[in-house]
Order: sequence, then structure tokens, then C-alpha cells
Amino acid sequence: MSRTRPDVDVLIIGAGLSGIGAAHHLQDAFPGRTYTILEARDAIGGTWDLFRYPGIRSDSDMQTLGYRFRPWTDEKSIADGPAILQYVRDTAAEAGIENRIRFGHRMIRADWSSSDQLWTVDAEHDGETVTLTARFLYACTGYYRYDEGFTPAFEGTDRFGGRIVHPQHWPADLDHTGKKVVVIGSGATAVTLVPSMAADAGHVTMLQRSPTYIAALPAKDPIANTLRRVLGDRISYPITRWKNVAFSTVTYQLSQRLPGVVKTYLRKAQQRQLPAGYDIDTHFTPRYDPWDQRMCLVPDGDLFRAIRRGTASIVTDRIATFTERGLALESGEELDADIVVTATGLNLLIFGGAELCLDGEPVSLPDTLAYKGMMLSGVPNFVFTIGYTNASWTLKADLVAEYFCRLLTRMDANGETVCVPVNDDPTLTTRPLLDFEAGYVQRSVDRFPRSGSRAPWQLGMSYVHDLVTLRHRTLDDGVMQFS
Repeated sequence: MSRTRPDVDVLIIGAGLSGIGAAHHLQDAFPGRTYTILEARDAIGGTWDLFRYPGIRSDSDMQTLGYRFRPWTDEKSIADGPAILQYVRDTAAEAGIENRIRFGHRMIRADWSSSDQLWTVDAEHDGETVTLTARFLYACTGYYRYDEGFTPAFEGTDRFGGRIVHPQHWPADLDHTGKKVVVIGSGATAVTLVPSMAADAGHVTMLQRSPTYIAALPAKDPIANTLRRVLGDRISYPITRWKNVAFSTVTYQLSQRLPGVVKTYLRKAQQRQLPAGYDIDTHFTPRYDPWDQRMCLVPDGDLFRAIRRGTASIVTDRIATFTERGLALESGEELDADIVVTATGLNLLIFGGAELCLDGEPVSLPDTLAYKGMMLSGVPNFVFTIGYTNASWTLKADLVAEYFCRLLTRMDANGETVCVPVNDDPTLTTRPLLDFEAGYVQRSVDRFPRSGSRAPWQLGMSYVHDLVTLRHRTLDDGVMQFS
């Protein structure tokens, strides 16, 4: 039952990379404010604790995936999952954040009371419902479903004599040593799994319906490591961070404006790293332009190296059916397999699947607009984090947290308790929130909030633009209303 005095000032949902960062920003700016983190699972880390498949690593550099306030000090710029998980856990422990987390609490419903000016949140814990109230609700849940990944319905899986696994639920007892492995997929998970498993397997085949753009990047950034030795962590970290932001921004803009130039560069780089005469057109040349979907990075070219050694190969084809011994393809070719890994993608799920309500009435998310990619039209005192698809997630997560703290500072100064973005522009048109061609996005984006045809109702994909907008521009933009 709602009370005028809330249990906490801020309720953060999710103890992953975003949630721990949000808590750090909040308690650093407002030491006296109360907050609690609800985490559906039993551990800190989110993605980096959930995924346990071989070789799991970041698909962007750690100088930008790391927090702005806490330098990444490992010499590897493209880091493995356990190292990233330890970084998140250390951040929480050093700031005392871990003491504010309620594990095993999955938010199922959140209802805003206009009369009490607070959120009442119901969470499931050990089969029972726990209720908490808060002035602000801050969703750091990411946008994919944690309890299941996406696997297409393949014909004949029931007669396959080997083992089928999804990377999101990697079995601890799976031994691929000396085995024939087929990895279905061509995204970041697949290009990570293939060279990692190829080190011990008999052979690993990456089976893809269509290619993905893949580029090699050094696992260790020589400039970053040199700057660290000369200048120390605190000074070198922001310099390297901005260097990498600039590099990724220029690469993305070139891909959008001069895709032919980027295609040529990638092709020449692949020719240098693959066996002579390798069929790049079939296996490494997508139908779309670079960065229309996320580009995959391979540290030190490990995927290309495995192909050169003959421990891994790529087959571009479609599956007709599983057989007793493997997979029959539409071309007539057959692939023998002891293990098949379905690296076929994720299922999207906004706000962890929880229901949002206003005064007891459910909010239809597709009827809302995303304000600056972090709040919802007509929904008071609610903030969420969605990171970039063309850069590191944490770049946006840090900016959202900083903007939230700016909101609180302004509201405190003016004695205000409620903030809500309101769209009163009848000429505004809408579009999907995530304007991205990846299959996992297209399958579910119609259930998400919408984006608008102009600012501030757009989910920006430019860190530099968002930096100016969220960190420096006025909060009084005529759209955000305070009371």
C-alpha cells in the first residue's frame, strides 16, 4: 500500500554494468539520498555474470565500455568476460553499493500514484510479492530477455544424436575437446565462440545464412598502455577514452557517408589475414552497408588466424534439416557435428518485462515516446538506460546517470518533486525506437516505446551530440515539466 513517505528516494532496477554505474553517480552526487537496487538474479554483473560460453569478451574497447569515473587498468583493451565482471564487482564493493542490492527480486509491476507522488513497485522474491515505494524509478535492465535466448525452429532436432546448446545457457559439463562443432550464426557471439572453441575442438564450422562485417583490432592498445606508463591511470584514461570515441565516431560516419570506402578497406584487411584466394565475396561480404548492423570485432584477428590454421571454417548456406549425424543444408552439403551451438540471437524485453502503470492504468509502451532516449512521455519520475548500438553501452549509461543527477539538483533547488516530459506537438511523427536492421531488433521493436521525428524525442547514436545535450544544455526545454 502506497505511503506518502517512500521507502527510498530512488529505486534502481538491475545490478549490471548500468545499474552499478547509476548507483555510483547517485551516491557520489547525493550522499544523503536513499536508494535500493533490485536485482532479479543472485549476483552482480548482469550480462557479464549470465554468459559463460567459451571466450566471452567485450565487443568494444574497455576504455569506453568502462565507467567514466573508474579507469580500466588492465593492459587488454578488448577484455574477457571474467575480467569485466570483476571490474563491475570491484566498483560496487569499493563504493559500498553491494550493500544496497536486494538479490532475487524481479520487478513485475510498478504503479505511479499522482496523489502520493511516488512509485509503488511489486517484486517477486522466493515466490512471494515484496512491495517497495520510491520517488524515482530508474530502470537499468538492458533490453533483452535474460531467461531465454532466441532459437529458430529447426526441422529434425529431435533426431540429432549430438548435443544442441544456446550460448545464453552454456552447460558447465560441456566438453568440446576433439569434437566436431558447428556454430550457427555470424554475430558477435559466433565470432567469439569459433576461434575460442577451435583451440581444443577437432574442427569448428561457423554456419551462417549471410555474412557480417568483421574487422580485426589489437587486443592490447599500444597507445593506451604507453600513456598509462608515462602519465598514470587517472590522466591517461580520459585521453585514451576520447581517442577511442573519436576513432569509433569517424569510422561510423565514414560507414554512413562513404560506405564504399569502408568496404574496400575491410576487404583489403581481410585479404591480408585470410588464405590466398579465400572466397571473401561469399563469406565476408554482407548485403548491407557497414554499420547498418553492428560490426563485429575480432581481437588480434583470432577468427582469421583459426581459418588460416585450418581449425575453423565458414560455410554460408541455409539449414534444410538436422540429421542423426549433423545438418543437411539446402545446397545439398552435409555437416557432421557432435555439438551444435545455436548462436542465433537474443529475445528483446524492455524493462525486464515489468508492467508500468499510472494511477492503476497500464501504460501502453508503443504509445509513449522516448525523451532523449532515457525517459517516457507522460510517465513521471521514470528514467531508463539504453546504450548505443554503434559504440560502447556505458558511454550512454554514464550520460543518462549524469543527466538524472542534474534533474535532481534542479528539483531540489526549486522545491519540485515531479518531472515528466510531455509531448504537445501534434505535427510530430514517430518511428521505431531502435533504428537498427539486426534481426533480434526487428522481431520485437514494435513492443517498445517509439522515437520521434525530431529532438528531444529521438534516441541519439552520437556520443558527442549526447554529451552536449545531456551534460550541458538547459533542462528547461519546454518539454520537461516540473511541479
